[in-house]
Amino acid sequence: MTNVAQTLPVPNAVGELYDRLTLSAMNDGTFNPNVHIGYWDTPESDASIDEAMDRLTDVFIERLKVNASSHVLDLGCGVGGPGLRVVAKTGARVTGISISEEQIKTANRLSAEAGVADRAVFQHGDAMRLPFPDKSFDAVMALESMCHMPDRQQVLSEVCRVLVPGGRLVLTDVFDRFPRKDVRPQGVDKFCRDLMSTMADIDDYVPMLHRSGLRLREILDVTEQTTLRLSYELAKVPVADERPAALNEGNFEFSDEAFKPSDLEGVDDFGCLLATAERP
Repeated sequence: MTNVAQTLPVPNAVGELYDRLTLSAMNDGTFNPNVHIGYWDTPESDASIDEAMDRLTDVFIERLKVNASSHVLDLGCGVGGPGLRVVAKTGARVTGISISEEQIKTANRLSAEAGVADRAVFQHGDAMRLPFPDKSFDAVMALESMCHMPDRQQVLSEVCRVLVPGGRLVLTDVFDRFPRKDVRPQGVDKFCRDLMSTMADIDDYVPMLHRSGLRLREILDVTEQTTLRLSYELAKVPVADERPAALNEGNFEFSDEAFKPSDLEGVDDFGCLLATAERP
């Protein structure tokens, strides 16, 4: 069986990639405040991609168990869409961090436009070294950001440090589903290369959480509800509209075409997990 070595993401390079993706989306009219996968509750769901993206944020909200007195850290906040939805639906305060300066600028603009700049603040920061004191947050959400972290264990330890006792972490991550194929699907390699990501091993998650001082509450394989369905939906989108132009620009040198989400159509070993944990 082929074992593909994974190149660890470099935070500054990830930030530069998302700077370019953000600017590209704003310039070409494809900007979306939700930069993440969707969630379809059932195979029969006819939710649009945008509706499914909001639904995934709602799945997080249900598990975060926060209210208007809570302070939530959005770890890898993107351009702020999920964090703003948390504010709107729960009244909680949200602090978001991203390694991308352009994402932070955009998120703070959207927060001001929504009239919640006092409740949703976004700042540049590295999840590997969170710039916050111990026990600063009632909950932490990491929506599709863990795959960009060079050391998941270190990030989880930082999350535990900044959570109050009883505080919750909710995250998604991509992982290699079993049984693995003899040859890894090309779409997975392109995803990891072009989006500077690594695939987790789901069997490592429980010990990682425990070593970090967190107690597991739930871990689910949500591949069918998320990545597998999203790739199916995006396969209907014309290729020219689907691939961000920023992946074909700048200093990136690809041996073949850049990653597009429909490259993962039908790749059922490209898994997505949903985990909930708390600090005892």
